[in-house]
Amino acid sequence: MKKMLCVILSALLAVLSAACASPARAEAGAFQPRLDPDTECEITVIGTYSNFEALEAEFESFNEIYPHVELTYVKPDDYNNLLGTVLESKNAPNIFFSFPWMYGNESYRTAFEHMEDLSDPGLGLDLECIRPNLLRYGEDGQLRTVPVFARNYGMLVNDDLFAKEGLQVPATWTELLEVCEAFLSRGYSSPMMGYTAGPSSCLMSILAYPEVVAALAENPEALQAANAMDPAAGEYMRPSLEAMMQLIGSGYINMEKCGEIGDNYTQVILRFFEGDVPMMICMADTVSGTEKRETQSEAFSRNPFTYTFAPIPLSEDGGWFIDSPSIEFSVNKTCDNLDMTNEFMRFLISRSELNQMALVKRLITPTKDLSFSAVYEPFGRVPEERVLSPETIGITDALFVQVRNAAYQVGTGAATIDEVVSGYGSLGE
Repeated sequence: MKKMLCVILSALLAVLSAACASPARAEAGAFQPRLDPDTECEITVIGTYSNFEALEAEFESFNEIYPHVELTYVKPDDYNNLLGTVLESKNAPNIFFSFPWMYGNESYRTAFEHMEDLSDPGLGLDLECIRPNLLRYGEDGQLRTVPVFARNYGMLVNDDLFAKEGLQVPATWTELLEVCEAFLSRGYSSPMMGYTAGPSSCLMSILAYPEVVAALAENPEALQAANAMDPAAGEYMRPSLEAMMQLIGSGYINMEKCGEIGDNYTQVILRFFEGDVPMMICMADTVSGTEKRETQSEAFSRNPFTYTFAPIPLSEDGGWFIDSPSIEFSVNKTCDNLDMTNEFMRFLISRSELNQMALVKRLITPTKDLSFSAVYEPFGRVPEERVLSPETIGITDALFVQVRNAAYQVGTGAATIDEVVSGYGSLGE
């Protein structure tokens, strides 16, 4: 009877453990440690986030397996400029943030020299769970960075407003114009809004960039010219800039109202939470801050509503999913405790843990499970042929800057479409 009782209790505990596990982890198999669980060592991760609760939660989970491993996250001062120096110091980190724009930048040559090849099968990272277009292999076949979050361009949609007005979230350019006109005629002063005070993450570049990427993806010669800053490539910006100006000129984007938004993160979110903006143009990095700020908004606390993040359809074929890494991790191959560092990476780079981090941080997961988050679910429905990765296509950071500056100048009235098209390649840094 004692044996039977033990079996019953064990089964009950297993059921309770499964019930308490997070949805992102519940479907995954248990992590099997490769090293001595009693190993004592320290692992440091450095990056640009002021705080990283999602990663610290992963530290706690890893400590359930390796209780004597001390894991720490640190944000150094002037991270981007001092990364190489930090990696060469005696207190070098084990893991560090890396970004797509670091590729080909001579300033980060030292950082790349320190990066371990994460594609080594012996490390055991579950790279199969990651969307292939997010993995960037060098000419030597090495994988020096691996994404932990992805970014995207789109619009926060107040689903309750659409339901209240009997409208459908637009999936084509015609539908976008129709719903904007409907909202405008019903007293909504700016059916679409966004940040406009500076070029970085302004609504204008968010509108224009996806269509430019799509146009260049279909024409390798044009892409080469655009990366070479050839003024002739400026013509590939024209259609998206014309669509942008049609939205502004029709009053669907009230630039004066948008100019009241103080920053491209907290203020964008709080303005959206006022509840009178049907569509707020932003990036997924901004969406990541929405959950925390629901309680910070008096308007949202009084009148909460459901919202999602959706593609912006600037053509009759719909919107694009511009799928890019947001934050990537690299391992310092010269760090102390490299074996345990790789063990932590093996734990982290898996379907369950990456999804769990994305769920906590409210960013887009780099895994193939695009629809597990209700907020990002609309992007899970985007057809595969309308998912593009600028890094895989070969879009350079310099090209992006030209498009961003062109859109900002046209949108703010500082230049005409003809002027920025002909001036492509010399639109500032």
